[in-house]
Amino acid sequence: MARLNTLRYGRAAVLLLTGAYFLVPLACAVAFSIGAGVPGQDIGFEAYTGILAAGGFTDSLALTLELAAATIVLVLGLLVPALVTVRLAAPRLRTLVEVVCLLPLVVPAVALVAGFSAVLGWGSDHFVGTPLFQVLVELQNPQFPLVLVLAYTLMALPLAYRTLDTGLAAIDLRVLVEAARACGAPWPRTLLHVVLPNLRGALLNTAFLTLALVLGEYTVAAILGYQPFAVWILAISGSQAQMSVAVSVMGLLVTWVLLLIIATAGRARRPKETS
Repeated sequence: MARLNTLRYGRAAVLLLTGAYFLVPLACAVAFSIGAGVPGQDIGFEAYTGILAAGGFTDSLALTLELAAATIVLVLGLLVPALVTVRLAAPRLRTLVEVVCLLPLVVPAVALVAGFSAVLGWGSDHFVGTPLFQVLVELQNPQFPLVLVLAYTLMALPLAYRTLDTGLAAIDLRVLVEAARACGAPWPRTLLHVVLPNLRGALLNTAFLTLALVLGEYTVAAILGYQPFAVWILAISGSQAQMSVAVSVMGLLVTWVLLLIIATAGRARRPKETS
């Protein structure tokens, strides 16, 4: 009995410390954003009510969401067919695919963007007047920089690979595919109507992790000279520090809400299937 009480107290202490680790900095950020403890300033919510009217907020957020959507599509379009093919037809290549997908973990963002800059600069010098030069120009289009989509895709590969690989390991992929093929379904229909619905949770988690990465990524975009959401937050921190903190707090809360929605959506399917 005494040992059981000790375990309970230990768990409670761990939960309290963990909660304090996350909630105390958040509470301090909220207090600063509303002016609590700031000398000569009254408490108010101007930092929150003025977010939508802040210069550059809408443009930077829209650009980031567009980049996130394109990155999610590209990541899923590359990894899902590749992992399904490896599991069904080429299991010996699984180690190679895993190494390639996890390689961005050991490449710092600064080194990655330095490589992109070197390639883009070399291409601009050597392909002037050719169709390839126009491709390089479009990659760096400030309205929608595809070079950021490529960089974010590389950075998201380790997270996406682990999530999708775990999802595929949780289903009997070979039986599902063979059953669909035996019923006369072509490969595209098998993938869309049989495999993907069984990967719903893994797909949602991959999309969420990729979205969170794009929303918070700063180094690559700043060095390449673009201003998505994370770069905009730092840009206004010098002149509007409280608004910068308020935007960060709101972004964190929205991320938590999205995580809860995805977790709920992943669980809601199970009772329906078993009933």
